[in-house]
Amino acid sequence: MSENDNDLDELDLDGHGLRDRELLTWLGSYLAEGDPSRVQRIEAEITAGFRALSKVERAVSIFGSARTKPGTKHYEVARETARLLGGAGFSVITGGGPGIMEAANRGAQDAGALSIGCNIELPHEQQPNDFLDISISFQHFFVRKLMFVRYASAFVIVPGGYGTLDELLEALTLMQTHKIEHFPVVLLDRQHWAGLIDWIRERVVAEGLLSEGDLGLIHQADTAEEALSIVLAESLPLPSKAADR
Repeated sequence: MSENDNDLDELDLDGHGLRDRELLTWLGSYLAEGDPSRVQRIEAEITAGFRALSKVERAVSIFGSARTKPGTKHYEVARETARLLGGAGFSVITGGGPGIMEAANRGAQDAGALSIGCNIELPHEQQPNDFLDISISFQHFFVRKLMFVRYASAFVIVPGGYGTLDELLEALTLMQTHKIEHFPVVLLDRQHWAGLIDWIRERVVAEGLLSEGDLGLIHQADTAEEALSIVLAESLPLPSKAADR
């Protein structure tokens, strides 16, 4: 089967983000004939991400809503948190778009730290923000999420929607199952997250679905200074070879 023949075994889902949608839409076994080319594209995308980020030493991934406007409380605390983290020697990784992502990348550049955006192709295109030193665009969400975790020493979670909650819960799951080394997950704005924390404690933990120790994986902060303090205290140190570079 030629490369052109492989193309005939893929769904035509017009628009941005079609590769992810095509991969996740199964309408029959005939689609399996195109799997070798899909695997090659995924491998190439992972390789490109690894290559682009290969010089990153310590970084913090910061997540939050794309809808948050400059000048709002959450935008400004995200920017200040990233600025302090950058000043402490961390690069900053975000989803590369507007809102909290822009605020964090902007804060990193305020500090002269490396500012990284891992963007994603969506049906309604998300434009990279203007505060990126490294900008990478991914076609598959799971490849993008791999980059968020692999290069991070901590996660900082600013209020956001489904995407933000997805990143939060995936990080906690990977920590709980020991798939990643323990590193701090910091929720910014205790009041905002109070309902979720209470629900986890009063329903999920109380019903034995999580342990109290699992809840302890979550840190909370109200200020940029407090978030920085948690990251510095709880993140794992660099191996000696990396630290000596």
